[in-house]
Amino acid sequence: MVLQKISYDFVKSFRHVHARTSESCGNKSFQRLYMALPRLTPQEVTNVLQANEYTKEFSGTGSIKYYDSNQLASNNPIEDTRSEAQCLLSKGVLLGVFDGHGGSACAQVVSKRLFHYISACLLPSKLLEQYLNSISTDKKINLLETFNDKVEFVAEIRDLYQISFLNFIKDLIQSDTRKEFQMEKALENAFLRLDNDLSNEALLQLNKKDAAKTLAVAMSGTVAAVAHIDGPHLHVASVGDCKAVLGVLSENGWSAKMMTVEHNADNRTEVERILSEHPPNERSTVIKMERLLGQLAPLRSLGDFRYKWTKNIMKEVVVPFLGETAIPPNYHTPPYLSANPEVKYHRLMPRDKFLILASDGLWDLISPLQAVRLVGEHMSGKVTLSPFRLPRKNMKLSDINEMLLQRKEGLKKKPLDSNAATHLLRNALGGTEYGIDDAKLSQLLTLPNEVVRIFRDDITITIVYMDSEFLRHCPP
Repeated sequence: MVLQKISYDFVKSFRHVHARTSESCGNKSFQRLYMALPRLTPQEVTNVLQANEYTKEFSGTGSIKYYDSNQLASNNPIEDTRSEAQCLLSKGVLLGVFDGHGGSACAQVVSKRLFHYISACLLPSKLLEQYLNSISTDKKINLLETFNDKVEFVAEIRDLYQISFLNFIKDLIQSDTRKEFQMEKALENAFLRLDNDLSNEALLQLNKKDAAKTLAVAMSGTVAAVAHIDGPHLHVASVGDCKAVLGVLSENGWSAKMMTVEHNADNRTEVERILSEHPPNERSTVIKMERLLGQLAPLRSLGDFRYKWTKNIMKEVVVPFLGETAIPPNYHTPPYLSANPEVKYHRLMPRDKFLILASDGLWDLISPLQAVRLVGEHMSGKVTLSPFRLPRKNMKLSDINEMLLQRKEGLKKKPLDSNAATHLLRNALGGTEYGIDDAKLSQLLTLPNEVVRIFRDDITITIVYMDSEFLRHCPP
């Protein structure tokens, strides 16, 4: 999708209440709706589920074997995005899931730009200077190799974003007085600087022809979960309610290790943090009806500057476009919202088999442990989808016999989908304790655009698989 094609009709599309609601229909009305809809055939269901799947394999020289990703829209256009890239001047791989709200603009822009900011924060000044010097030459240095990247910015916006990024590089070079590199600080710096640039770009473009585009990005918002994997080192930075879950296999079976914390009203620590940043007389209005100022469900996000800008800026910049109601109620001491990510670190071990990154559209339907078990079952069942081959020559008969026994067991769990993200989608939407309910799955995928958002959100999933042998031989 091209940024130019996004609708910028603010008054029509702007939402005063965050899209995530707890709306539900009674069983009787739900059934009546289903009975009136045509039913997709099993092959049509599979075609819908597999339409956006993607798999990327790696060379086998690091801790990542491959990743699977997929998306299923509920909103039109979809407000989720995803991004994956290899850092070319350092060894890390970046993977992210972004869940937009108030439109798709902010999520699209952040997913396209954030990894560049992160990659720059990982580099010493010398390499940053080499990068700057190469910009205007025919031997321009690239910081990233992106995968499955289908978003292109229009020329004017691309140039504006490039100026912001180059200014960031210059600032990094000038301020590089660090004695010791800290990954957590680097990730925080990237999130906060990009968020600051989104704000400045919107304000600086007000009287120019691209004002509507930059303001659309600033007025919408996105939550995010971003993983950086470098050898045995896993860092996850998150704002909002996307989740990252590590699938761990031990002698007792599968377990789920949470690598993110949700920033919403259920997180008491997060609520107290926000309340402490505002006067006591605002305690009853800062968080109201489990939402920020009674409106926004996530308590951290990128964009959403209607909860960050001063009241004067809101009056001068936003009100002319959106009217007086664009200023939230009880808006006294902004900013109320932060883009500062919470960063978690984990040293990967051989028992850490995969990491699931997903927007809350998945977690509304299944728990992290259910997701881990489903992916674990898919791992054992997937081997039956390809012909049996010996991994190496001169294997012992006992080893070959063990492989055949594992394959026989896997036949019982043979999945319909080779892509694990698609497998998760299928089970999240149609799974029951007795297996897949094809009728339920078909009906959920047949719902018209007018009502589908009531029953499910956009779903974006990325599953990255670790190389256990590589991790087994990593020095402590």
